[in-house]
Amino acid sequence: MFVLVFRKFLNKAASMHVLLLVFCTDIGVMSGAAIYIKKDLKVSDVEIEVLIGILNLYSLIGSAAAGRTSDWIGRRYTIVLAGAIFFAGALLMGFAPNYAFLMFGRFIAGIGVGYALMIAPVYTAEVSPASSRGFLTSFPEVFINAGILFGYVSNYGFSKLPTHLGWRLMLGVGAIPAIFLAIGVLAMPESPRWLVMQGRLGDARKVLDKTSDSLEESKLRLGDIKEAAGIPEHCNDDIVEVKKRSQGQDVWKELLLHPTPAVRHILMCAVGLHFFQQASGIDAVVLYSPRIFEKAGITNSDKILLCTVAVGFVKTVFILVATFMLDRIGRRPLL
Repeated sequence: MFVLVFRKFLNKAASMHVLLLVFCTDIGVMSGAAIYIKKDLKVSDVEIEVLIGILNLYSLIGSAAAGRTSDWIGRRYTIVLAGAIFFAGALLMGFAPNYAFLMFGRFIAGIGVGYALMIAPVYTAEVSPASSRGFLTSFPEVFINAGILFGYVSNYGFSKLPTHLGWRLMLGVGAIPAIFLAIGVLAMPESPRWLVMQGRLGDARKVLDKTSDSLEESKLRLGDIKEAAGIPEHCNDDIVEVKKRSQGQDVWKELLLHPTPAVRHILMCAVGLHFFQQASGIDAVVLYSPRIFEKAGITNSDKILLCTVAVGFVKTVFILVATFMLDRIGRRPLL
């Protein structure tokens, strides 16, 4: 039973996380495309550095909006929206005649990336069974880095084309799979947690029955979600009225103003881990690898791009290693 459920959900989770692979291709592809953008559009080093690094700021907008959006329209349609936004951004970058137009396309695509980075882990955590949640919730990181690696590889592949055409294809090709992914997402189940929050207990029960290891686990998961939504445990109606919660103010108050000792400990650990992850400088390595190798003395563009591919490959391999060890040896030993 577990194997069948796991395989079924694994296929759906993998399909959904291809979304991250496509979107995060943009993170890796811009680092190499910048070499040819600089030559073609005659822009300065500062403008190139801003173009590459500004993605984190733009994606922050999408990430901030994704939570509220997913509560309004559901997880699936939020993913569809992310695909549509990224599609528009990729087209704008691919047809950009100048730096300003390119920056605008980067802005639109960045919002789509932010949406994807936020909604993919949430969807996976809410749908996956407990027995494989650790493995499956690590999928976003795997596909993020696979996307970055794919971006590095596409840089090398398109580098053989004329300068004015190569970088445009590097940036614009992501629009094509974004269409199919946005359509394919509609074949996936909606998050059972979101369904319960909308009062659709019957639909949530069907999704949980399909994605749980057993009917007993399905009932336990549904009970936990009902408790969080304020629905009586004995309620078995297919459609119920759920009291609308506040717009998140209580959550922020609990986190920042009056946290319990347990919440304070969790908050410190989460913020600390993410802070030191970013402080390690990994984003600079990912975004500026070609320029780092150029400053190190490698002058041939092909060699620079191949070295960048090697960086992405090693990073992806070790993330895969961590993914398969996650449920076997635990989180803290890996950290």
